[in-house]
Amino acid sequence: MTQQGFLRARRPEHKRQRREAILDAARELAMRDGVRAVSLGGVAAAAGLAKSNVGRYFGTREEIYLELAAEAWQDWGDEVGERLRDAGDVEDIVATLTETLAARPLMCDLLGNISTSLEHNVSVESARSCKRVVLRVIADLAARVAAAPSGLTESEGFELVGMVTMTAGLLYPVSNPPPVIRELYAQDPAMAAACPPFLPTLKRMVTAVALGLPELR
Repeated sequence: MTQQGFLRARRPEHKRQRREAILDAARELAMRDGVRAVSLGGVAAAAGLAKSNVGRYFGTREEIYLELAAEAWQDWGDEVGERLRDAGDVEDIVATLTETLAARPLMCDLLGNISTSLEHNVSVESARSCKRVVLRVIADLAARVAAAPSGLTESEGFELVGMVTMTAGLLYPVSNPPPVIRELYAQDPAMAAACPPFLPTLKRMVTAVALGLPELR
């Protein structure tokens, strides 16, 4: 949509369309280039808006990505919650938590950027909105983990779900390095061998925590 078309929009549904266009543009750019590489100006251009017009809907690029993070958390929580209904043991629970994250590279990228950058240039209300979603999803999944044959309490389920997402955020950028590091690895296979594969590493670490939590009671 052209900038002129957006400027003529006045109705509530048109404003919702603008907001969704901004989020869609930011999502597509992040999936293509990575969250860190996307600027507010880039989002505005991709959405067909002037940069100043984006500011009417989101104060900063970080607020855009916090909203996308909240959406990603809710989407992930919905799928995990549904899959946990059929979990038969700890192995099934770990597979559900980790495989669904591995299938969501944008969420993993967002997880890796939330505490390091996305929470540093936002309003309190924007931060509150995102945190509410995150805590609600973790609490819901914790209850489902405890209800499954996991041997874990609800509080331990809360720790486990929180740990898997934090670990995914830390591990994802290491397992998916930037171009310079990929070139380095191509030149030095021995060094490349130390780069941890995302899903197997995440699954192993989460399994260790899931099995270890009851031992710490």
